[in-house]
Amino acid sequence: MNKARITVFLALLVCLSLASCQSYKTIPYLQDADSIDLSASKAKPYEAHIMPQDLLTIVVSCSNPELALPFNLIMPSTGSTGQSQSQSITAQPVLQQYLVDNEGNIDFPILGKLSLGGLTKAETEDLIKEKLKKYLKEDPIVTVRMPNFKISVIGEVTLPGTYTVTNEKVNIFEALALAHDMTIYGKRDNVHIIREDAAGHKQIITLNLNKTNIIESPYYYLQQNDIVYVTPNKAKATTADITTSTTIWFSVISSLLSMASIMVAVFK
Repeated sequence: MNKARITVFLALLVCLSLASCQSYKTIPYLQDADSIDLSASKAKPYEAHIMPQDLLTIVVSCSNPELALPFNLIMPSTGSTGQSQSQSITAQPVLQQYLVDNEGNIDFPILGKLSLGGLTKAETEDLIKEKLKKYLKEDPIVTVRMPNFKISVIGEVTLPGTYTVTNEKVNIFEALALAHDMTIYGKRDNVHIIREDAAGHKQIITLNLNKTNIIESPYYYLQQNDIVYVTPNKAKATTADITTSTTIWFSVISSLLSMASIMVAVFK
C-alpha cells in the first residue's frame, strides 16, 4: 500500500510539472531585434492629449506678476496677518486645478470656456497665449501640466495596480516595469490595451511584445487612463485547474487507500 501511495503522489507531481512547463521561446521580449533597423524611423515624438476628466495645472507668467495674476486660478487663503494671498504678489501662489468636463472644456479666468479635449499640452499653451494677446502687451509664458496622468496594469503581472506618471509619457514596457514585469504565465504575444478616446469611443488593441516592430506601433506609448491587460497562458489555466482539484483528489485517494487497507486487514 505504501508503494501505491508513492506511485499516486509521483504521478500527480509529474502532472503538475508538465502543466507548469513553459517554452523558453515565448518568454523574451523583442526577439527579432537584430533583424530590424529602427534608425530610419520617422515616428513623431509622443505627446499626451488632454482627455475628459483630466486635471490640469495651468500657470500664466510674465515680467510683471500683477498682470498675470488675474489669469491664474489661485486658491483663496489668508496668512497670519489676515491678508489675502492674492494681495501678496511675492507669496508663492497655491494653484487650483482645472477639471476637464465630458465635452473637453474648462472655464478659464477672464477668457471663459476653452475647448481643450484632444489637444496636446503644447497646443493648449499656444491656444491660451493667442487668446491672451489682447489682454497683455508682452507674450506670456504658459505652462500646462497633467498631474493625474495615470495608467492601470492588470492580469499576469507581479504587482497589478493603477500608477500615476509624473512626466505624462510612458510606453508599454515602462508600464510593465511599474508593475514589476509579467509573471512567467503572461502571454507576451497577447497583451491588450483598453483605451477610451476624447469622444468616449472605446477600443481594445492587441500587442505582440515578442516582435520588435512594437516600438513603431502607434500604441507603443500609452495614453491617459489606458488599461494594460496581460492575458494568462494555457499553463496558468491548467495549473489553476490542477491546484483547485489536487486537494480533493488527494483526499479521495487517501480515503480509498485507507479503506482498502482496512479491508485487507479485516479479510486477511
